[in-house]
Amino acid sequence: MPDEGSESVGFNPGEVIIEHVSNSSIDHPIFELPTVLGINFSVTKHVLMLWIVAVLLFVLITWSTRKYLKQDRPIPTGFMNALEAVVQFIRDSIVLPNVGKKFVNTWTPLILTFFFFIVTANAFGLIPMFEVLGVVDRFILHTDPESILNRVLHGGATATGNYNVTAALALITFLAIIVAGTKAHGFIQHWKNVVPSGLAWPVYIMLIPIELMGMLVKPFALTMRLAANMMGGHIAILAILSFVFIFSEMFQSVLAGVGVGLVVSLPLVVGVSALEIIIVLVQAYVFTLLTAVFIGMAINVHH
Repeated sequence: MPDEGSESVGFNPGEVIIEHVSNSSIDHPIFELPTVLGINFSVTKHVLMLWIVAVLLFVLITWSTRKYLKQDRPIPTGFMNALEAVVQFIRDSIVLPNVGKKFVNTWTPLILTFFFFIVTANAFGLIPMFEVLGVVDRFILHTDPESILNRVLHGGATATGNYNVTAALALITFLAIIVAGTKAHGFIQHWKNVVPSGLAWPVYIMLIPIELMGMLVKPFALTMRLAANMMGGHIAILAILSFVFIFSEMFQSVLAGVGVGLVVSLPLVVGVSALEIIIVLVQAYVFTLLTAVFIGMAINVHH
């Protein structure tokens, strides 16, 4: 019998999954920065991913657009052709029907920024680049545990699975709704439009709090929907892959774990990964569509 003070160390699927989907901890930031007003500004893994996505999109789209505009007879080809198709689809099928012709050019850039940023950040979360770095470091580089490379390996890589990121995007939507209503109707009239006019005053006692709560629910729904969907897919994949290690420990045999992996885990992971690819596009589309709808509701008031 083992001693009472001894602890058996085995595979902990919960710990592995949480470490993968969560951000870098305060103890393992990539770059440590001072704390200002109680806020730790250290660069974590999700911050790094946001920077990579932002820089990549800025360079790629700016370079493609400038190259396209420098042509004597601008004819989109290759990547620019696909980019133009996406821009036209979002402008004509998402923004225009919701905000109207008068404000379509005003709000299309914001909606496009949302779409490209979210779909790229979602897609980056599906690429196991950090896992590959971890394998290379473990078997080839053998860097120090506190090196920048090992700090990068701590935490998950899906920035849009972080509720702080999606909340920031939703906050931009919330402010855009207020700005859109103010531009269309004026500041005072925009807030008057929150509730319909001509009702008995006792009704407003119940209606105003409900409508104000509804204004807050919109960005909250955007926050939860995007983050939960991106995080949920990764949790499912990791849970399925954990079968390999769980069965290896259960039967004290590597062959048992490999067998379960080949027969059960691998087919399921392939299916969930294919579903994740669809979710990457669907969630970016849903976020941009709902943002356009909410902005359009502030512009085109219907009670």
